[in-house]
Amino acid sequence: MVLWWAIVLFILGGVVGSFLNVCIHRLPREESIVSPSSRCPHCHHAIAWHDNIPLFSYIFLRGRCRSCQEAISGRYFLIEALTAIMALFTYWKFGISLAFLAAFLFVATLIVITFIDIEHQIIPHEVILPGIPFFLLAAVFIMGIPLFDAFLGIMIGIGSLYLIAVYYEQLTGTEGMGGGDVNLMGMLGAFLGWKSLLFILMTGAFTGAAVGIILMIGKGKTMKYAVPFGPFLSLGAVLYLFCGRAILNFFS
Repeated sequence: MVLWWAIVLFILGGVVGSFLNVCIHRLPREESIVSPSSRCPHCHHAIAWHDNIPLFSYIFLRGRCRSCQEAISGRYFLIEALTAIMALFTYWKFGISLAFLAAFLFVATLIVITFIDIEHQIIPHEVILPGIPFFLLAAVFIMGIPLFDAFLGIMIGIGSLYLIAVYYEQLTGTEGMGGGDVNLMGMLGAFLGWKSLLFILMTGAFTGAAVGIILMIGKGKTMKYAVPFGPFLSLGAVLYLFCGRAILNFFS
């Protein structure tokens, strides 16, 4: 029975990942995520259903459009595979439950935010602003987070990152992070509670600094090279969701 659910959820995860690809491509361009149907990003030819099967179509077509034979970015396959794998991890953590559904929606939202931020260095308000009240309600009524903890998570999350952004700009004369990062921290605090925020912030800071150093060394980037912070905050949130409490208990 466990294997059956794992197979079903992996397939459904890939389907969700295919939809996330649409969101990642269209939201920054202010296009509808409902219509038109999926099209090749090069020739804009409509993709037939049999060429739009998550994971398998990309492999079968060798990462190319059937119509124009132009290469399709490997990001599409990566996101479908990542979403399918995260569906399995979420099932392992929460089983078949409402908590699984809430946690998977949370992770899927972070995948959209991460890849948009990497490509465009923005976090769309269409995702983050509805996400704050939605995940607040999900945290309280599904995940069992006390209302006060979730509400405090929003306030501390937004407030802490806002202060960091203000002081960074005052010290360096440049904008360190945008309003999207600040609101993202509020959404993370809403779903995971205020106790998660220090772990998320420290994880995001350390991993972001590590990646920044690697880019400076490997690609000759300067200290002024902008590294989006949203993906690293999202990584910290996912780690906390699945194993953050165990890590905190270990160190305490």
